[in-house]
Amino acid sequence: MKTADFDFVLPPERIAQTPAQPRDSARLLHVAASGLHDRIVRDLPDLLRPGDLLVANDTRVIPAQLTARRPAGRRGAATVGLTLDRPDERGDWQALARNARRLRPGDVLDCGAGLAATVIAGPDEGTVTIRFNLTGEAFTQALHQAGALALPPYIERPQGLTDADAGNYQTIFAAHPGAVAAPTAGLHFTADLLTRLAARGIGRATLTLHVGAGTFLPIRTDDVAAHRMHAERGEITPATAAAINAARAGGGRILAVGTTTLRLLETAAGPDGVIAPFAGDTAIFITPGIPIRGADLLLTNFHLPRSTLFMLVCAFAGTERMKAAYEHAIASGYRFYSYGDATLLERA
Repeated sequence: MKTADFDFVLPPERIAQTPAQPRDSARLLHVAASGLHDRIVRDLPDLLRPGDLLVANDTRVIPAQLTARRPAGRRGAATVGLTLDRPDERGDWQALARNARRLRPGDVLDCGAGLAATVIAGPDEGTVTIRFNLTGEAFTQALHQAGALALPPYIERPQGLTDADAGNYQTIFAAHPGAVAAPTAGLHFTADLLTRLAARGIGRATLTLHVGAGTFLPIRTDDVAAHRMHAERGEITPATAAAINAARAGGGRILAVGTTTLRLLETAAGPDGVIAPFAGDTAIFITPGIPIRGADLLLTNFHLPRSTLFMLVCAFAGTERMKAAYEHAIASGYRFYSYGDATLLERA
């Protein structure tokens, strides 16, 4: 497969700059075996059946964007933009760095609010490994003072982040801090919608996948198979795995809320679709031809052309069906990406 096989023309005005208010008033394109159906997100309870199970990602977005300064020395002062990606088992962080060519191992970067980072390794293709001077709650407090949300580059904020972004870019499920980017399908849920789903007999379970900075990086290869995904940390607890397997055994369908949820389910799914508990890193890359075992339905936003996420939805629902759905969505004025509208996909 070629990356160009997943290209389409997306008018820039289709990229949403602010979310729908209230969140569950966003439009919803139901991509079903029977065709395309225009709905809204709050219709979701009517599209599901009692006994179905909704599985959502409960990661919480951290203020991962830092502006760091290297003091003047033989190489002169430098300002470096850091986007935290993920910590390793030692507590050191991988980070994407802008102006990284000026960095060397041993450099100490002042990030503000008493937070300093020592370069341990890199730069390697714009990535550095850094060790902070603070840990635990002291690190968390300093990061919230010095850092900012790393909004996707296609959300334009020429005057900087707005006060509303801090709440808009966090899902109702958010519980475990660690994500650089929001699992955006979860942004559509409200307390009222969750209450109505429960009243309909829809179960709910959560897993955790900390979305990394690599989610913002484009595919730079013509051959899809040559692309390498960045690893991300995830966990499916024994309780969540048991809930998913019990719902399936009882005839219920599994609704994955978002591509991050689906990726972790597919990481943990056996050949028979049974989900095992999981804790670790995943770099799974789901493309057409790879069987989907962990979910029956997928709620996800509209994705950008030539992206790994558009490839994933094509793998889930069929490439031709998704190309037709996106053509319909563009013609019908649906809003795309993080703050945009949603799709409900039935597995092909």
